[in-house]
Amino acid sequence: MNIEEEKRLAAEAAGELVKDGMRVGLGTGSTVAFLLRAIARRGPRASFVASSPRTEAAARALGLHVEPFDKIDRLDLAIDGADQIAPDGWLIKGGGAAHSREKIVAASAERFVVIADSTKLVEALRPPVPLELQAFGLAATLRHLDPTQLRDSPASPDGGIIADYRGPVLEPAELTRRLSETPGVIAHGLFAPGLVSELLVGVGDSVRRSTIGGTQ
Repeated sequence: MNIEEEKRLAAEAAGELVKDGMRVGLGTGSTVAFLLRAIARRGPRASFVASSPRTEAAARALGLHVEPFDKIDRLDLAIDGADQIAPDGWLIKGGGAAHSREKIVAASAERFVVIADSTKLVEALRPPVPLELQAFGLAATLRHLDPTQLRDSPASPDGGIIADYRGPVLEPAELTRRLSETPGVIAHGLFAPGLVSELLVGVGDSVRRSTIGGTQ
């Protein structure tokens, strides 16, 4: 199994979805790096918003037109990778520490497409779940979120502290509620199936296309 080739295949399939006139959200990560190159080769007359400074810099270097995401209220399409994909469509994202912005971009899009290689398919979600936390009251927040560990990484693009919840992920919906209701949590890396329009997963030398609930 060539993981890099699977990433490339999924990314190129997603790149074909970008059409002239679209406003497109770009995620973060190694699979998105393939996506940026695939879009640049095709050269659609589209505009883009990026979920991280790293993606923005890479997109601009390839000649893509990147706009600030402060006055745009809707995107036609968003494309991003995932760290884990469960059979029911729940995702864990945030290995690149941009999950807060990634979730805003995904929720703003009419269509959110997830691209991944086959190693990201799991039978059930497992820890860690990335977190972005407020610096104010950090010790108290961590006490409520035990077991959670601070990540040895820079702050998020918006200055949040990056950590990882290490407890069980038995019921993603219940854990989502708990994390969302904990003061001090800016964002978490659990993405509900309702956000996801389509999955494009490289498997061997082909791309498996699926919507939540069944393969097309």
